[in-house]
Amino acid sequence: MKNQLKQIAESYDKAIDLGRKGIDSYNELPDFITDDPDYKLFLEMRKNENLSDSGRKEIYIYLPPKENMKFIDLGCCLNLMFRGYEKWKSTYYGVDISSKTIELLQEYTIKKNIKTGALTCCSMHETPFADSYFDIGTCIGSIEYFEKEFIGKVIEEINRIMKSKGKFVLDIPDIESPEFKITAKIEEYLGRPDKFNMSIMEFEEMIKKYFTIENKEKVGPMIQYFISNRKI
Repeated sequence: MKNQLKQIAESYDKAIDLGRKGIDSYNELPDFITDDPDYKLFLEMRKNENLSDSGRKEIYIYLPPKENMKFIDLGCCLNLMFRGYEKWKSTYYGVDISSKTIELLQEYTIKKNIKTGALTCCSMHETPFADSYFDIGTCIGSIEYFEKEFIGKVIEEINRIMKSKGKFVLDIPDIESPEFKITAKIEEYLGRPDKFNMSIMEFEEMIKKYFTIENKEKVGPMIQYFISNRKI
């Protein structure tokens, strides 16, 4: 698990460094990927912005963010910059394993005078926040990098930091779909291989220990879950 966390952090750190130079890693792919028959699915998803479903209006509608709400974004990447979260009335807290991602977000908030609760570099299975601290939250495009044991720890941590009846949105890969297979091929090339090894039924049984599944939808290569905390 430690090696996987380190590998993911290094891969996203590299992506940030390249991005600062104006280089998009997704535009620098080798022939064995671009010649794959399913690569056209990847291009279509990029065109329709389905690679990251963190900016969907359905998330906003489900949560919905309001003043005096604390919002946790686990595996936040650059959602605050590109997914509209800076416009939400809730107070934003971002967590990411990539130190350079957090550095860039801190620069962005200073430049744009955006107030946040915290931008924290740590793993999403061990966060520094108090029990029942957050009203709403998301974890989009992150769980697929890990295996069952680690995912269980993440779900337990989400349960710990969320308030009773707190609403949360997270996603897992649709591992049998061609959209995910080509995406996983690309992610592995970029140094952050997908390790997700659970069936949909296994995952749902895991989250049902703590949450009520209120809805789920397939979005691109992922399945998105809308859940609420059941703790009293």
